[in-house]
Amino acid sequence: MTAPLIRALAAREADEAVEWAAREGWNPGRADAAAFLAQDPRAFRGLFVDGALAVTLSATAYDGGFTFIGFYICRPDLRGRGLGYALWQDTLGRIGGTLGLDGVLAQEKNYARSGFVLAHRNIRYGGKAPAGMPDPRVVAIAPAQRGGVAHAVAHLNAVAQLDRTCFGFARPAFLGAWLAPPFGHAMAFVADGAVKGFGVIRACREGHKIGPLFADDPAVADALFRTLAATVPGAPVFLDVPEPNAAARRLAKAAGLSPVFETARMYRGAAPDLPLGRIFGITTFELG
Repeated sequence: MTAPLIRALAAREADEAVEWAAREGWNPGRADAAAFLAQDPRAFRGLFVDGALAVTLSATAYDGGFTFIGFYICRPDLRGRGLGYALWQDTLGRIGGTLGLDGVLAQEKNYARSGFVLAHRNIRYGGKAPAGMPDPRVVAIAPAQRGGVAHAVAHLNAVAQLDRTCFGFARPAFLGAWLAPPFGHAMAFVADGAVKGFGVIRACREGHKIGPLFADDPAVADALFRTLAATVPGAPVFLDVPEPNAAARRLAKAAGLSPVFETARMYRGAAPDLPLGRIFGITTFELG
């Protein structure tokens, strides 16, 4: 075995990392990699052994000194050799500022050894999309670069501001891709001319995920969730809820969804002060 090589992944190699995530049962979206790379073209990193990809990890950077880590996977036949830890250490050694991640609970102590501190749990809820009538106050978001309905385009700045509030950092390049899902819908709740919330539903390897789901209050979140779910009636849907948001947990249960998975949201460095009461569904476990 030759000495391992660590470098940024090309777009086609990032697609391979997403395929690995699918094999691990993480159920990524069908167009996730493109949105990640829109935010940070060097987000995906890999460790290569004998010219072949052995370990993947994403470290997506944002203005303001924030990086979110995901897609940390070692090829099954090479596990137990310290290769994953080598890529982990190399990546963390290159990043300053605050780091965030959503880790599996079994790895929480290992992340703590690298300086990560638990902020809260997230719960993935899943089930069949409930049937229902769309709320007329929920309208399609049409990113400016894709054209679309004028009144929807007019609300983009408000959507971006709400996203920044709930995510903690601006991410316009990412939103430009995420709000135009090729296999899904992006919608905003508009009342009295103001955006009160927005959400995205996207096709995944299994069913659909709704995320983010950011809203001013539970009624807005419920209208958004049900309108988004109505686009895929009866199909499997998943919603990743911050455990401290009791209203979000009630929304998921009322929709007939059940807990299927949990993660630990952890930070190394100053954790962003997020309004968890307005976060009814996080964007993705790989991006925060």
